[in-house]
Amino acid sequence: MAAKRSPLFSLITLGLILLALIPLLSHATTPPHSSDQKTSPFGFLKHLQGCHKGEKLQGIHDLKRYLENFGYYHKTKINTDANDDDFDELLESAVKTYQQNYHLKATGTLDAETVSKMMMPRCGVADIINGTNSMQSGKKKHHHRKGSFHTVSHYSFMSPSAPKWPSSKYHLTYGFLPGTPTEAMSPVAQAFRTWAGNTHFTFSQAQALSNADITIGFGRRDHGDRFPFDGTGGTLAHAFAPTNGRFHYDADEPWSVGATPGAYDLETVALHEIGHLLGLGHSSVQGAIMEPSISQGVTKGLHADDIAGIKALYNV
Repeated sequence: MAAKRSPLFSLITLGLILLALIPLLSHATTPPHSSDQKTSPFGFLKHLQGCHKGEKLQGIHDLKRYLENFGYYHKTKINTDANDDDFDELLESAVKTYQQNYHLKATGTLDAETVSKMMMPRCGVADIINGTNSMQSGKKKHHHRKGSFHTVSHYSFMSPSAPKWPSSKYHLTYGFLPGTPTEAMSPVAQAFRTWAGNTHFTFSQAQALSNADITIGFGRRDHGDRFPFDGTGGTLAHAFAPTNGRFHYDADEPWSVGATPGAYDLETVALHEIGHLLGLGHSSVQGAIMEPSISQGVTKGLHADDIAGIKALYNV
């Protein structure tokens, strides 16, 4: 006859078994891409904080590529690529230009404030296009008389040639590509209405997608336009200059209608990208919809600088 085990012994045994299983259960329920792999594509910048000219550090080539993508770092005959980890004079100059554009102290050193700004989620369109930096307030010549005050605007255009829609195309139609979430359509339509209410443009949804002047869709990573997205964080969306008409959201991002913690507002991003579709580049004015960066959980509207930019571009 088998001896009976006491309830205390059984409880201790069960507890030991559960303790042994916890690591296995934890491993089984953790998604393979959680923890470090879910950090922003710009997360490498943390490791580089404090870097300056003359240093050689693993990851500096990623900084060069970042600045190259947004128009700051340019290849030369001597420096033909951005694959090395040398913090050279060219990189220092690129960092200084970035700092000037974002109202930071232009030291050329990757200080904490610069890293913080660079890590912000942003539009994928470059700040400097074809080597022309229109964001620097010191170089802007756009002046507007406002009452007895003389104000300076800091908007920019999509390239030095200032591409724009012809005068015969002030009514533009738009359409949504297959796969666009239904909940995204109303915020985008509202963004078009906002631009229409502040400019000479009018917009309507096309009866047929094939006839639309502007197309809106969602894509992941390499989505066929030669400007791949980078997963969660990093670049959120991009659009092309007139008269291309393409506007893409990054489908990997958390999107929301309105200000929702942990998500990006669809309408705010649409307002920004429509600015590009109409020909505006990025603005150095804090609060302008054409600022390159956006945070989660916020909404923004058009700024006087954005409207002034359209009026200057189209001479209206």
